[in-house]
Amino acid sequence: MGAITYDMEIPSSVPAAKMFKALVLDADTLIPKIMPQAVKNVEILEGDGGVGTVKLIHFGEGSQFKSVKHRVDALDTENLTHSYSIVEGDALMGVLESVTYHVKIVPTEDGGCICKNRSVYHPKDGVEISEEKIKERKEKAMAMFKAIEAYLHSNA
Repeated sequence: MGAITYDMEIPSSVPAAKMFKALVLDADTLIPKIMPQAVKNVEILEGDGGVGTVKLIHFGEGSQFKSVKHRVDALDTENLTHSYSIVEGDALMGVLESVTYHVKIVPTEDGGCICKNRSVYHPKDGVEISEEKIKERKEKAMAMFKAIEAYLHSNA
């Protein structure tokens, strides 16, 4: 089975640059603050936050997983794009080689934005990934995005 690609778009009333800063640039400190049950903390193992940086994300008590290693593949602060891969950890569930995420924050005419997210799941040879598992991850990503959005609105 080859890679499985899943696209998701989430509209927001938060301005694009502000959302990108929170969702990408400040995520390592902001997400543990907003959702400690999901992410306990993030430590940088290699790099300075830019391309090539490797992070170890420790999940909170509300997660079924302990940790993952995540590598920054691309970061463009002008075009509000970010790509990263989960390359190691129990969230790969022993069935995935990696998962790559491509995020683009697009400004909208009303001053808000649309978060476009493409997830590419790379299963190990001979492994089938269920739509249900992908749906679960999509729902968790949506919940995290909405929590960040709510935080930005209440802390404007």
